[in-house]
Amino acid sequence: MKSLSVFFKDLAAALRNPKVLIPVIAVMFIPIMYSGVYLAAFWDPYGHLDRLPVAVVNKDSGAEFKGKELHIGSDLVDELKKEKDFDWKFVSEKEAVQGIKENRYYMKITIPENFSSQATTLMDDHPQPATILYEPNGDYNFIASQIGNTAVKDIKAQVSAKVTESYTENLLDNFTEVSDGLAEAGEGAGKLHDGSGDLDKGANKLKANLKKLADGTLEAKNGTEPLAKGAMALNKGAGQLNEGTSKLASGLDQLSAAGSQLLGGAAKAQQGGHQLQTGLESSLDGAKKLNAGIQSSEAGAGKLETGLKSAEQGSANLASGLKSSLDGTNQVSEGAKSLAAGLQQLASSSPELAQNPQFQKLLAASQAVAEGSAKVAAGQQQLSEGAESLHTAQKQLLGGATDLHSGQKQLLEGSGQMVQGQQQLVQGAAALNKGQTELTAGLTTFTQKLNEADGGSKALVTGTQQLLAGTTDLKGGVSKLTGGLNTLADGSKKLNDGAGDLTEGIKKLDDGSKELATKLNDASDKTSELKKTDALVDMFAKPVDSKENESRKVPNYGTGLTPYFMSLGLFVGALISTLVISLKGSAVADASGFSRFVSRSLSFTGMSLFQSVVAATIILYGLGLQVRSVPLFFLFTFVTSLAFMFIVQAVVTWFDMPGRFLIIILLILQLTTSAGTFPLELIPDWLKPLNPWLPMSHSVLGYKAVISSGNFDLMWKQAGILGIDALIFLAFTLIYFLWRGRHKQQPTDQQPLEAEAV
Repeated sequence: MKSLSVFFKDLAAALRNPKVLIPVIAVMFIPIMYSGVYLAAFWDPYGHLDRLPVAVVNKDSGAEFKGKELHIGSDLVDELKKEKDFDWKFVSEKEAVQGIKENRYYMKITIPENFSSQATTLMDDHPQPATILYEPNGDYNFIASQIGNTAVKDIKAQVSAKVTESYTENLLDNFTEVSDGLAEAGEGAGKLHDGSGDLDKGANKLKANLKKLADGTLEAKNGTEPLAKGAMALNKGAGQLNEGTSKLASGLDQLSAAGSQLLGGAAKAQQGGHQLQTGLESSLDGAKKLNAGIQSSEAGAGKLETGLKSAEQGSANLASGLKSSLDGTNQVSEGAKSLAAGLQQLASSSPELAQNPQFQKLLAASQAVAEGSAKVAAGQQQLSEGAESLHTAQKQLLGGATDLHSGQKQLLEGSGQMVQGQQQLVQGAAALNKGQTELTAGLTTFTQKLNEADGGSKALVTGTQQLLAGTTDLKGGVSKLTGGLNTLADGSKKLNDGAGDLTEGIKKLDDGSKELATKLNDASDKTSELKKTDALVDMFAKPVDSKENESRKVPNYGTGLTPYFMSLGLFVGALISTLVISLKGSAVADASGFSRFVSRSLSFTGMSLFQSVVAATIILYGLGLQVRSVPLFFLFTFVTSLAFMFIVQAVVTWFDMPGRFLIIILLILQLTTSAGTFPLELIPDWLKPLNPWLPMSHSVLGYKAVISSGNFDLMWKQAGILGIDALIFLAFTLIYFLWRGRHKQQPTDQQPLEAEAV
């Protein structure tokens, strides 16, 4: 009772303080904001697809099939206008593209120009299915594009049924034509039976005539054998003649080319002969002038030899004179040097004399004479050596001049002989030039005759080739004639043999034609029984229909998502409740830990009860949710909310703000593993093991049971698991309060309204 009094005091304190009461009331409606508002917005989106604008562009130009005009594209447009699955907009290509670009259409459907013509290719060797082009505007809205994909499949099924109806009507019309054709065929088979008798008579006459043909072809075959041998011999001779004439023509071609080259060479040789004669005549004149020059050169060489002898004698005298002059110069140089030395000694011994200007000039002059005589002696020495070298060179030059004079005499004799030889060459060149002229004339005549012979040989080759071709054709024709006669003989023999079989076959034909007439009449009667009706055409077009068992069908989108969003809203409501309700404090300062536990737990229980009742009421009566049991829906909602509330209370009580972070992580894991939207099998494998350990997985299963399937055993099982979770975490909260013991309320509990406890 004391613990309850603490709870009522806390409740009274909260009711008296609007700053606490108003946030608490607001938090109670959090599940409605999460589940009710969202589900109301998307309760039945598939029921309002007629508000979704979709562009339709019909480019189909139609086609002709079995004499009937087909406009499948226009028929499809008419069907779409009747059905309001979407907000169809029948526009042009340009308008559709612009609308997609401006996000005015969620999808574009194009019926191509060849749509009808492709639908008529079913019986072709290479049929081409008719194609509908659709372009979902996934950038604008992904879900709308997915819905559009489903719609296109339905359109495809409708078009397929229409095309099949056209084919079926033509097929049944063809059955009628087949029935009429079978009747006519039966009548024709009767006539065939009548004509088979006349055919038997003709077969006997044919056999007799075929025997005569076989005998005649055998005689013709024997007569062609000598003809074939003669044609082969003639063809062989023509081949040899063609080979010989080809070689003759080739040789004449080569000889004609060589004659042309020889004639050209002779003409060039004749021209060269004239040039040679002219050159030799010029050479003769030059030789005569050379002989005269050599005679003058020989006289000059004699004079050169005489002059060189005189020069040699003069150079010898010059060398001797220079040698004598060198001896005198040396003596003068020695005397000058002695005089200069004596004057120098005299100046040393007589200073006064040394200061005499005249003596100084005499001393300087003696020194200069001594130096100059020495240089003159050196120069004369070089002149003496040069004179001796000149004398030696003149001796050598004199010897060369002597040899030159001798050679000039020999050259003079040779030039005379050369003049005589040149005269003989001029005479020979004139004779050669005359012979070249005669050779050129003869070669010209020879080349003309050779060209005529070459042309004749080519004509001969052409004739032999034609002869060879003719004999080859003759040989082939004789061979074909022989082969044809052989084939004709064999064929006529076989025809003669088969004529007997023909008679027997005609008899069988007579029997078969009679049976064929009977069978065709029977087939005509049976095919005429097949009549084209609308029901039969519909059956061909749609041979298979589907019927849905709606016993487990979820009526709308909102009903299917209610378990997920109810669980999400209640869990978020529990988390937000910890922001406005004190987790540890109390209005009673000396309250024990257990009393505070009871007060806080009852506060969260009351919050859970209010949230669950309000959320369930709005979902049931505001949105019109249909459930299998209304009381069990309320009960399961309260159990779920209470379990979530105690789990959040325990974690946040123990860990404070980090606890709220852990709760958010738990919420994220539950959103991905609870299978509230996509099946559990579609989530990643590493998340699947978490499913049975998280409370929202059980709340989703329990809601599905109480809302859709009516499997209340499953609901009670999930409610039991959630109840166990609630008791376990409630025990954790109790442990915290008993462990902390009695203490005063802490104002730093991270709660904006902690000063006033609920």
